[in-house]
Amino acid sequence: MTRRHIHYEAAFEDYLRSQGIAYIAVDEQRKAIFSGARVKSFDFLVYRSPGETWLVDIKGRKFPYDTNANKRYWENWVTREDLDGLLKWQGVFGNGFVGMFVFAYLLLGPDDRLPTPHVHAFRESHYAFMTIPVSDYRDHARTRSEKWDTLSMPTRQFREMATAIQRSSA
Repeated sequence: MTRRHIHYEAAFEDYLRSQGIAYIAVDEQRKAIFSGARVKSFDFLVYRSPGETWLVDIKGRKFPYDTNANKRYWENWVTREDLDGLLKWQGVFGNGFVGMFVFAYLLLGPDDRLPTPHVHAFRESHYAFMTIPVSDYRDHARTRSEKWDTLSMPTRQFREMATAIQRSSA
């Protein structure tokens, strides 16, 4: 069961339903154990097309993120646990399953600075969903914070590689 109190996940689930996309929400209360180690769960199995299923980990971010000093766009950080867990699940499921980070951006800025024109309205807010395969993210990620064990991609690379989930093709 998804954590429906987390609006980013609830908005993504609403998007999937509104588009008639088949999916299964994963019970995040449980962690699987592989080789004696706990592995972080992903959020959704999303059936994209015959032969391709996404293992989706939702990363909720504000767009822009306001730091009081300035506004930062395209926040795309993840924890190392997020990355390692999704890569592990992709390996367990095998061919036809693709680990995907879906950055669910809560849109707070002006319309001329949106990450994509494909916007989903949910509970009086607007969201944009940008995807990137976990293997591409891994290949381009850099340490963001050693203290918090977080990674991120350079903004320009992320903008070039991330793909919007579009209403017409999702």
